[in-house]
Formats: sequence, C-alpha cells, structure tokens
Amino acid sequence: MIIRELKLRPNKKLQEVVNTWLFQLSGVYNWGIRKIEQDAKDNVYYSKIDFQNLLSNHSKTLGIPSHTIQGILIQSWDAWDKCFKKIRKKPRFKSVRNKLNSIPFPDPIKSINFEKKTISLPSLGKLRFYKQDLPSGKIKRARIVKKASGLYVQLTIDSSHQFKVKETDSKVGIDTGFKDLAILSDGTKYENNRYYVKGQKRLAQAQRGKNKKLTARLHERNKNRRKDYNHKVSKDIVSKHSEIYITNDNIKGMSKKFGKSVGDAGISQLRNFIFYKSDNHGRKVELVDSKYTTMTCSVCGALSGPTGLSELNVRHWECACGAQHDRDVNAARVILNVGLGYNLVSKGDKYVK
Repeated sequence: MIIRELKLRPNKKLQEVVNTWLFQLSGVYNWGIRKIEQDAKDNVYYSKIDFQNLLSNHSKTLGIPSHTIQGILIQSWDAWDKCFKKIRKKPRFKSVRNKLNSIPFPDPIKSINFEKKTISLPSLGKLRFYKQDLPSGKIKRARIVKKASGLYVQLTIDSSHQFKVKETDSKVGIDTGFKDLAILSDGTKYENNRYYVKGQKRLAQAQRGKNKKLTARLHERNKNRRKDYNHKVSKDIVSKHSEIYITNDNIKGMSKKFGKSVGDAGISQLRNFIFYKSDNHGRKVELVDSKYTTMTCSVCGALSGPTGLSELNVRHWECACGAQHDRDVNAARVILNVGLGYNLVSKGDKYVK
C-alpha cells in the first residue's frame, strides 16, 4: 500500500461543506471517545464492528455519508485501543487547539478522470484537482485532508513503491546525528539542512504579527522539505547497499536534551523510510545498540574515544593503536561491525566473531 495526495481546486461551496463536516465529525469523534470511557466504567466494551454501527441512523440527520461516520467512530475506537495497549496516551477531545483535519471515505474509489482532472466522492460529487501522476493500482480508500496550503485528497493505493537498485553485496553501518543527518561507514555524509532553524527568523516575524495562516504555512513548508529530503536520502542509501545497520538511538531521550534539533533533523522519519523501502526491495535492515559506539575504536575495539556531553566538541581523535578516527565515521564502522556479528569483549578490549 502506498499513499498519494492530490491537491484539490475547491470552490467556496466545497470549502463551506468541508468545514461544516469537520465541525460535525469532531462532535462524533468526541462522542465516541466519551462513550467508550463511560461504558468502560460499567464494564461494557465494544468490538470495532459493533461500535462503528452505533450511529447507523444518523447519516440523514447530519447529511454525511454513513461510511464516513463509521470511519470517524473507528478512529475513536482505535485511539482507545492503543491507549489500552499502552502504545499511546489517553485520547484527547477534538477542540480549537486539537482540530480534526481530515474526513475519511473508507470505500474503494472508482470514479477518477485524469483527462478532466476530476474525482468523485460520496455526497460531494466531482472535485477538481491539479494534474499529478499516480501509480497504477486499485484505490482502496480516500481521505480529504485540510492543510494550511489547501485541501487535498489522500488516496491509499494497492501498489508498491519500486525504484531501480544496484545489484550489490555492499554492507553499510549508519550513525545519525545533527550536524550531519546520516554518516555511513564508507565515509559518506548526508548534510542536515536544518530547515526549521534556517526558517526561524521568518517564522518569528509571522508569529509576532499574529498571522496564524502564514505561521501554519511556514511550518508545513518546513515539514514538506524535510520529508522530501529524507525520501531522497533513504532512496540513495537503499539503492546502493544490500545490508544496512542503523544505530538504535533513543530519540525521545535525545529530544529532552537537545530539543528542537532532534525534530528538525527528522531522524526517526528517515529511519522509517529506510525500513519500508528496504522491505519493498529485498534489502536487509537491522537496528544496532548504540552503546559504546562513539568511544570504541573500530580497528582494535579499545574504549579510547571521546565520551559524554563534555567531549561533544571532539570530532577527530587518535586511538592508542595508532588509528586516526573521524568521530562519526568511526561510530558508523563500529555499528557495522556489531551488525555483522562481531561482539565487543570486556567492554571493548577487542573484536571477536
């Protein structure tokens, strides 16, 4: 399954309908959240199928397709299900500060005309969109998404994302960071473009001017640029290497120490992109424990390198064995060694298979 977005060319009537639906569906979502919470106190629980049909007679009253209402109820059910499984925190109600920004259409979409650039959705009729190529495959479902830059139709297509990859036995270790987004064991470095940091001045101007629309648009632009760059980096890595070993850093812990630098880099997003693209192309990807990788010599395994926050400024160092190391490249090589099955004995005295 892959997801593609078509940007719509809405008129005022469509914008009013979408805004009305979002307001009404926010109430449906909040009702579902509250219903599950209150009934759980009396030991009353619902299956997903039973819960999605609780408002089966409200379609005509709200003027919204029944399957769309079902899709919203499923969202509220899934939110509590993830909470019960301790995957996420307790779900929040939709409000001014936590808006519902999408409308689901769970049924397959068949009416799409690329020549006239129109797509038909239940109760909304034909919607015009800007020209864009889509991969071949059955459109399983759709969703209207409201963003700062406009309205989009998000399509889930039964297809796989394929691109040309090299036939190679190359194996690589990857260390992620903030100065450089990804550092490979072969010495390749992918720059961290720092889109958020570079755009802070313009963003601050919009915030001081209380221009909410411009502020949201600038945030969306940074998000799109970061996503596009991470797609390009992950594609390049997957196309060149058959086995990929990535440092398993604690992203949440890092964000507490380094704040916006972690989110600006998009390390978690890059890692996810590498995983799904490798899966589509038969590449092997594994996460490797990052413990001792910075201070361990990739040649002899000795713990002679820089360690701790106090030595973050040490970017090059020399081991007692005489090996000269770039801090990040050395860490990537240690990650590769551990991923290939070498173990660090006696906390880094030497490498053994």
